Amino acid sequence: MPTRKLEKVVSLHDIRVACLECSLNEICLPVGVDADDIEQLDAIIDRKRPLPRGDHLFRAGDAFKSIFAVRAGSLKTYATSQSGQEQVMGFHLPGELVGLDAIARNAHPLSARALETTSVCEIPFTDLEELSMQLPGLQRELLRVMSREIHDDEQNMVILGQKSAEERLAAFLIGLSNRFHRRGFSASQFNLSMSRGDIGDYLGLALETVSRLFTRFQNDGLLRVDRKHIELLNRDRLCLFSGARCHQHQAETAKSSRSN
Repeated sequence: MPTRKLEKVVSLHDIRVACLECSLNEICLPVGVDADDIEQLDAIIDRKRPLPRGDHLFRAGDAFKSIFAVRAGSLKTYATSQSGQEQVMGFHLPGELVGLDAIARNAHPLSARALETTSVCEIPFTDLEELSMQLPGLQRELLRVMSREIHDDEQNMVILGQKSAEERLAAFLIGLSNRFHRRGFSASQFNLSMSRGDIGDYLGLALETVSRLFTRFQNDGLLRVDRKHIELLNRDRLCLFSGARCHQHQAETAKSSRSN
């Protein structure tokens, strides 16, 4: 019976200083692709220069040529109304793919802007498509990633449609916590690169409401806020309050503690 390959835990330091050793397997596709296949995949990746804060990776309407993997930093994707008003559609963290929604129409439906200095890997889609036909493992992982994107969108619709303002913010924070944890980072302490206004726009809340809720959560002992740094002091209560599922995180944390 073949031995399962151990998943590598990627730290932000590794991502920033060891780009030559970085591959899509380590950042975005942690399981299911053989080492030999990863070498072929890594060969088609173009590591772009870092985007300064506020610069666009692509704009709505741009021709679709590539998907992108965030190596360091973060991006927001947004739509623009006819009146010029922005609607934030998502935030993208290290290890996540951007641009998958452009495949269907061969053009980007949203714009992507750097929230901070951000490094990405560009994966030309034509090359990726050809390679995935040769590598069944890669094809399965791409489908898995796309499925998770659809699931996350569905969950966000539930949050916006059925939850109170307090539950929306709690669910948002737990969602970020889960995503950081999935990439090997801390699930209880992280920086919010997005503004309170962006968070409110994403959750359908006024800026004043978001600021008031952060203050309330801090006064209730659920979290500690120091400018953009967030520490979740009582993650379990936030999970219960938001209705988010945290069992997987708890199980993984316990497993990690036993192995140390």
